[in-house]
Amino acid sequence: MSKSSQSLKGLRQFLDIEQQAAWLEGRAEPADVEERHDSIEQRMKYAPRFQKLLRRPQASGLFEILELYGRSCIPIPRATERAYWSVSCLPSTSDKPLVRVNASWMELFTLYADGDDLRARFIVHLSDLTPGGVLVPEAVDAALLEQCVREPGDVSWSSPEGPDLSIVKIRGMASIGDFLAADPAVRIIRRFNLTHMNRGRNAYQASHSYSVADYMLGEGAR
Repeated sequence: MSKSSQSLKGLRQFLDIEQQAAWLEGRAEPADVEERHDSIEQRMKYAPRFQKLLRRPQASGLFEILELYGRSCIPIPRATERAYWSVSCLPSTSDKPLVRVNASWMELFTLYADGDDLRARFIVHLSDLTPGGVLVPEAVDAALLEQCVREPGDVSWSSPEGPDLSIVKIRGMASIGDFLAADPAVRIIRRFNLTHMNRGRNAYQASHSYSVADYMLGEGAR
């Protein structure tokens, strides 16, 4: 990495604005590194939690969804793993998620148990859900979201007051998979992820689970 690239923040160290825009729109897939920067100590730290996750009835579907998310929604994931995005395994938060993906100081994507099924929470830009990018929660294009899931009732959304944020919730493995395979949804997710991966180094590196990340990078055991 050159000295000039080191002076840049976030993804700009790896991909310039034009390259990021091409990835965002699905026009190019930037080359990733071949070797990951793994840490045996970090991997072993969360091994007991990972073994507990493996015993959950949702594990198989969860790993399929995570692989789809890693392939579709994070640019150059191997080069940026842990330093610019991370995934936590059974994090100790009050909402009791199974896994959570973060970048910078922001949650990006969370999966929860819903009986033996799954539900998901995506954080995205409100302006990507409304006509003309207006920051009006009531203007969210419901049809846009509903066309990206199996059944219209599988998706809901809300927008907290303040910044350009919206929370999209998806119910069921089938609809979560459909959402992550729908071009409009992937573009919305990618734009938010770019925003936060460009803000600087990830604040949640200490909670990164390499074992879960294996599946996001297509390297998990089958």
